Amino acid sequence: MNLVLLSGGSGKRLWPLSNEIRSKQFIKLFQTEKGIHESMVQRMFRQIKEVDQEAHITVATSKTQASAIQNQLGEGVDICVEPCRRDTFPAIALATLYLRDVQGKGEEEVVVVCPVDPFVNRDYFESLLELDRLAAQGKAKLSLLGMKPTYPSAKYGYILPVENAEVSAVKEFKEKPTEQVAAQYIAQGGLWNGGIFAFQIGYLCKKIEEITGLTNYKEIWDAYETLDKISFDYQVVEKEDSVQVLRFLGDWKDLGTWNTLTEAMPE
Repeated sequence: MNLVLLSGGSGKRLWPLSNEIRSKQFIKLFQTEKGIHESMVQRMFRQIKEVDQEAHITVATSKTQASAIQNQLGEGVDICVEPCRRDTFPAIALATLYLRDVQGKGEEEVVVVCPVDPFVNRDYFESLLELDRLAAQGKAKLSLLGMKPTYPSAKYGYILPVENAEVSAVKEFKEKPTEQVAAQYIAQGGLWNGGIFAFQIGYLCKKIEEITGLTNYKEIWDAYETLDKISFDYQVVEKEDSVQVLRFLGDWKDLGTWNTLTEAMPE
């Protein structure tokens, strides 16, 4: 599995614990079974390797975070450094061309993209492997992982599947709603959009050229500061007709508030 972990953020959501110098994903908050404390980044890296020892992990990040990632993860991870901060479409585009042009990955190989900081268990990574297999089959150009909601949240966008099956075509995407509207989406079988995407490298390379006119890693690196600040959802996912979603029923927490953080810390 080729896994791209998006490590961004400006350290504002858990201020003053995190800040621009010390992002939340590098703070050693969680205790392992052996009593050792680890950060979100270290926890995720360990969990990935427990499920797929051969996973090729690339962290897409800014210059300010590159040294922290190297210090915490060592030499076992590739780092794709953004020349400056943009948004998730430029970051994913840069990382995909990095995998093809620098790492030598083939255009038929699959990339799974996800945030670096959700609080999850083993079943999440098993679902990422399944997402990888679905994308490799090529029945849809984009494959997403949708989280079964545990409450009507106004913090997340929603994916509305065509049918209530484990894997379904996507009917519609909805932006962050009010709690009342979120309850209506859930009644329709809506899933939280956790920002997890899988696609074949060749598919996205063609999209990048269509959108930006850029064809390789060097070109996108040189032009990076001129790229629009736009999310991958807006620029690619919501404009694509061929999208499927894999339903995830396990625990998934976005540790972006003090409430969700303390729920994940038994200490």
